[in-house]
Amino acid sequence: MAAILLFLLLAIVLFGLGFTLHWLWIAAAIVLLFWLAGFAFRSGAGGGRWYHW
Repeated sequence: MAAILLFLLLAIVLFGLGFTLHWLWIAAAIVLLFWLAGFAFRSGAGGGRWYHW
């Protein structure tokens, strides 16, 4: 009985990690698109840099 519960707990944890990591990949892709769009639409003012650090 304990082995079945342990297996069920492991399956739930792995499912949660897989769901979370999938959404993290999507978020990273969206951030990358915004970053690349910043290079495409940058203005010539300010030394040609579109970010201000």
